[in-house]
Amino acid sequence: MTPRAAVSTAFFCQGFAFAALVTRIPALADRFGFSEGQLALLLAVVPIVAGLGSVAAGALSVRFGSRRLLRWCAVLVATALVAVGAAPTVPTLVAALVALGVGLGSVDATMNMQGIAVQALLRRSVMASFHAWWSLAAILGALLASVAAGTSGPLVAFFAAIAAVLIPIGLIASRGYVRSATADSAGPDPLATSSVPWRPLLVFFAAVVAAFVIDSSVSNWSALDLTDVLGASESVAALAYAAYAVCLLVGRSVTDRIVIRTGAPMVIAGAGTLTAAGLVMVAVAPTSLFAIAGFAVVGVGISPILPLAFVAAAEHDPAGTGIAVARVNVGNYVGFVLGAPLVGIIGEVWNLRVGFAVLVAVALCIVACARAFAPAAPESAPVQPGPIG
Repeated sequence: MTPRAAVSTAFFCQGFAFAALVTRIPALADRFGFSEGQLALLLAVVPIVAGLGSVAAGALSVRFGSRRLLRWCAVLVATALVAVGAAPTVPTLVAALVALGVGLGSVDATMNMQGIAVQALLRRSVMASFHAWWSLAAILGALLASVAAGTSGPLVAFFAAIAAVLIPIGLIASRGYVRSATADSAGPDPLATSSVPWRPLLVFFAAVVAAFVIDSSVSNWSALDLTDVLGASESVAALAYAAYAVCLLVGRSVTDRIVIRTGAPMVIAGAGTLTAAGLVMVAVAPTSLFAIAGFAVVGVGISPILPLAFVAAAEHDPAGTGIAVARVNVGNYVGFVLGAPLVGIIGEVWNLRVGFAVLVAVALCIVACARAFAPAAPESAPVQPGPIG
């Protein structure tokens, strides 16, 4: 298996597992009788520990190599997913979610390090295509979850079947991951090293935080918005995230070509504007179909932000260590920590429509970050990042 195919497979497995989880959140809420506020606080556990997992992966990849971490942390994700489905009590559910969060954070960081490595090997923009594979998997995972929600099958059986497929596929793909002595010898402390300064990464970090505040809100609350506000069935509600994921795929499938023609700053500015428009549609939706269309528009808007942020961050990592990617990836979990409870708490006080309306301002913050995505001037451009181990 080629490195590009192997890394694409890693993104696919991660996207499938994540979508299978978030689209079955209503089932978890019903099992334990959580209110929207209680569910919001519980869901915040996952991004908090995932952020820690991402930071740890940035440090450990220097010592052990991202390929090895990615291989075994992907197994942890699938195993923890089964534990979430099997949890009989709230404490065991929390423990399973902690394990899942560590795995998700570690996999997110290491698979993006591998993606940057493959892009460096190919010497052309391919990062968005990896995230398109994630989106394709999310579509399939959401659709499968919609079918499963319409049956009487137990949640643990659904998650176990997914793990039984994803674990062997991931292990086979891991044989094609990229290894590099450069990353393994880069240094012991990726958070403190002076070779990758923090300051130029902050704007990309902020864009990722904003994107994931919105993404986590859609992931965690789109299904409940349709069931609680618009009276849709659980199987119909799962289609909201499916529509969002379809449009993530469509957007990411064309992002690389659009960036070549127009440049990253214009793409980011347009993405933030389109995201804001989609959120307005969700906030005022009179029917389930209109709300699903709004989530689809949000998906198109969000699609280029994460891959372009990683590419921009990698320009500030001259040694190609993957440290810049790991740092910016933490914004993913900061966004989840803020976004997962935000809409739910607002929904507890008012309703979920108001929660999604508040996110319009967050989308406009992405537009404000657009200028920083311009490539470095030729005279100061860093060397192309090397493969990540």
